[in-house]
Amino acid sequence: MDIQGKVAVVTGGASGLGEATTRLYVEKGAQVAIFDMNDERGSKLAEELGDAVIYQNVNVADEASVEAGIAATVKAFGAIHICNNFAGIGNAAKTVGRDGAFPLDTFKLVLDVNLVGTFNVLRLVAVQMSTQEPVTECGSRGVIINTASVAAYEGQIGQAAYSASKGGIVGMTLPIARDLSQFGIRVNTIVPGLIHTPLFDQLPEAAFESLSKSPLFPKRLARPDEIAHLSQFIVESDYTNAECIRMDAGIRMQPK
Repeated sequence: MDIQGKVAVVTGGASGLGEATTRLYVEKGAQVAIFDMNDERGSKLAEELGDAVIYQNVNVADEASVEAGIAATVKAFGAIHICNNFAGIGNAAKTVGRDGAFPLDTFKLVLDVNLVGTFNVLRLVAVQMSTQEPVTECGSRGVIINTASVAAYEGQIGQAAYSASKGGIVGMTLPIARDLSQFGIRVNTIVPGLIHTPLFDQLPEAAFESLSKSPLFPKRLARPDEIAHLSQFIVESDYTNAECIRMDAGIRMQPK
């Protein structure tokens, strides 16, 4: 699928991986709806990028909120061909820690945003995609790209909730791709390793250097634009479907 002239929804699109992907899609000639809850960053980015971008305050875990965002996107741009799900949260807590058991409400919140939120957006976007005319010779109507994490495979100490949420995204990739194949909708998942987001800039220099040396090669953190370029590849490669693609420079996370 050619990105030029297509419409994308990018959750978490106001910063980090989502922002990098939004910028790349606009550069390639797409129109983008940013779904985020950071009004300041989302509005500023939409204003910077011009008429090709709208910002919608969307809670990915809330059905009505997502439905409203999709309706606004279709009203503004007429269709949805691409969906990138980047929105997510993290936490760190041991199953049994100094204060007792892992708080159940916290565990549920992480799953609700990361896993349920991803599914909520993609299922509703897929309904819209299924009503549209194919845009490629092979009959493609849309591409959905979810975001997991290497924690889905090698969760560290304290990552029970985060790993469960990301493992769920990996696990549902194939069955959802099978479900949506009849409509000409592809579903893939990006599995990032260590990405250099602003969060890493807050670490002590020694900790940052240690993390930077963790991958096999190259010995550095990934850049958000590298994840964006993987999204571009997935959109443009019609034969890439039902895949979970690690982008981690060969890293295998240790227990801590």
